[in-house]
Amino acid sequence: MEYLEQKLQYRFQNRKLLERALCHRSFANEHRAGPLENNERLEFLGDSVLGFVAADYLYRRWPDLPEGRLTRIRAKMVREESLRDAAKRLDLGRYLRLGRGEEENGGQEKPSILADAVEAVIAAVYLDGGISAAKTLVKRIILDFFSDADILEEAPDYKSALQELAQRKPEQELRYRILDERGPCHEKIFTVEALIDGERYGLGEGHSKKEAEQAAAGAALLKLRDKDKKVL
Repeated sequence: MEYLEQKLQYRFQNRKLLERALCHRSFANEHRAGPLENNERLEFLGDSVLGFVAADYLYRRWPDLPEGRLTRIRAKMVREESLRDAAKRLDLGRYLRLGRGEEENGGQEKPSILADAVEAVIAAVYLDGGISAAKTLVKRIILDFFSDADILEEAPDYKSALQELAQRKPEQELRYRILDERGPCHEKIFTVEALIDGERYGLGEGHSKKEAEQAAAGAALLKLRDKDKKVL
């Protein structure tokens, strides 16, 4: 734990908070610990602390950006991928206490478990040292890894663009279908197709269903453009 505290650059007055932040429910269940002995409550609190710190940072850093843009930027900064990357920089997986089954299934590398653990650690620091300590931690392990260009770059929303085209002809049906799901739990790859009236117009892959759907929608838009004919 001392080495992890060095990485966090924070020394706990109550180290039990850190220990609880690293205790997954699978470990607590196997050891018949009480329902409050895992990190889920800390994760709940940490999610709110992280959201507040990110919002406060963005509000002060870009005073001229509208609310909607700030909301989208904050979502990008606190999404699972960002938290997973923070966990890997901290080597947090090696400190997690997991049940045997979860450990055998690569739980130390699962993005969702790592992201939840980061939120729990943020909450532990907040409870132990207050909002100032939590702000310092969040900035150092997450926010500082985003350049201004990264933060302000708007990711293309292919699904919305394709939906807008589809809505021009209400009788047409646009839907997405999962074709494949492969790989270990912590590195799954989804394959999704975009269908217009049952015909495939795009195929995409991603580490989440949403990511794969975006890729499929982007491919569908390219196909429509290349065909250079009105199908919507």
